[in-house]
Amino acid sequence: MAAGTCTCPEAWQSKDFSNGSVKAFASFLDMKAFKVLFALLLTAATIDGQSFHVGKCPKPSVQEDFNVTKYMGTWYEIEKLPAVFERGTCNQATYSLQSDGTVKVHNAELLSDGTINSIEGVAKVKEPSQPAVLSVNFFKGVADGPYWVLSTDYQSYSLVYSCSDFFGVFNIDFAWILARTRTLTEDVIKQLHEKLTAAGVNVNRLEVSNQTACDVMVMT
Repeated sequence: MAAGTCTCPEAWQSKDFSNGSVKAFASFLDMKAFKVLFALLLTAATIDGQSFHVGKCPKPSVQEDFNVTKYMGTWYEIEKLPAVFERGTCNQATYSLQSDGTVKVHNAELLSDGTINSIEGVAKVKEPSQPAVLSVNFFKGVADGPYWVLSTDYQSYSLVYSCSDFFGVFNIDFAWILARTRTLTEDVIKQLHEKLTAAGVNVNRLEVSNQTACDVMVMT
């Protein structure tokens, strides 16, 4: 590029930098930055196998008359959509109701080196009229993540969905099939697949979680 040559649109090559021109140029830069950010997030999501979609998050129906108290206890991960923050096996979550009405969340997994990786967070019901729509947070200063209970019988299975919008242009979602034991019957899994499909989730992208050789997890 020759020195002093402007590659911006012709309208900005003049020396008239009025307020309107400055705002237009700023808007142009914002759009360029957005496109770069969009491309980076798309690349990251693709590399990590995340479920990336154009458009806003869907709004699937959730469990009616959800009972938070009955939901407490330990759940084991049976299947999931790819999740970059999960790197181990024997994934499980334990929920405990707190005196202030929030839920203590303890997630644990077994890493390849034999160590147990765990993290604690807090979940809360966003609207009392929709107790199955919760939000969960693991880090202060970071936005809460959605935790929607689509279906559960409290005793054997739970179907959880999470989706976050970005700029109203695209979204990344997660889904988990959970069970009270480390196995779940194929009939139940099939029924839950049908519910996910109805919610617009591509069940072909679900990964089967490894729940074998998990004896050490009893200590968590």
